[in-house]
Amino acid sequence: MSLRFSTIASSDLGLVRDGNEDSALLTGELIAVADGMGGHAGGEVASKIAIDTLKQLGEVLGDSAIDHESREDLLMNITFSIDHEIAQAVSDDPALAGMGTTLTALHLSEKTVELLHIGDSRAYQWTGKKLIQLSYDHTVMQELLDQGRLTPDEVLTHPQRSMLTQALMGDSRIDPILSVFDVKVGDRFLLCSDGLTNVLSDLEIANIIKQRVDGEIVEALIRAVHEKGAPDNITILWSEVVDDGESSPGILIGAAGEKR
Repeated sequence: MSLRFSTIASSDLGLVRDGNEDSALLTGELIAVADGMGGHAGGEVASKIAIDTLKQLGEVLGDSAIDHESREDLLMNITFSIDHEIAQAVSDDPALAGMGTTLTALHLSEKTVELLHIGDSRAYQWTGKKLIQLSYDHTVMQELLDQGRLTPDEVLTHPQRSMLTQALMGDSRIDPILSVFDVKVGDRFLLCSDGLTNVLSDLEIANIIKQRVDGEIVEALIRAVHEKGAPDNITILWSEVVDDGESSPGILIGAAGEKR
């Protein structure tokens, strides 16, 4: 049995931003979202670097000669390669100073899925009834939640809800997380930038998913964000684990998919 991701995705500008700083990658074995930030057009450059670098790794991860532990090591260490590439880009063009990006990626490997995560772009699993957040937000707000100093409702309207404690910014101050989950045919995952989760609660997202078939979910979520003002870029990947035995070429969307 050869498992693959079958993914429906969209990267939307939103109603306020002039450019798209989100990037995403879709392949049969690897899906990812990167949400860029900072600098003169730096956000889109940083997220594109992350996704382009990850795409190159994806081609290596597909090599059957690489064992499971080596694949996990390669996936974990790609964050340091991305961080180095961002630092090099800033060195080449100082106007990009301050740019950075989140990165949330799922890699399908035999009967498990590996989650690589830095920042606050999120990964969820949909059980058919419930939305379960797999990723952990690297934000000041999450730390305050953990300490019991804020409630989830207070976070939704807090002016500093997007302040990150970790991001890929070329400064080597990263502690990437790699988590492994069992997976089977029919499992569904949602990857998204915070343009979705800063506007819609998990309950609102889950209710929309319940009321739609797979092919309608991404656009329905984007419409719901637009109805609430869509202040940021919105990138959403809705992915089902299938057994079709076919690999698919990498598709880039958002800033990474734009021709320059």
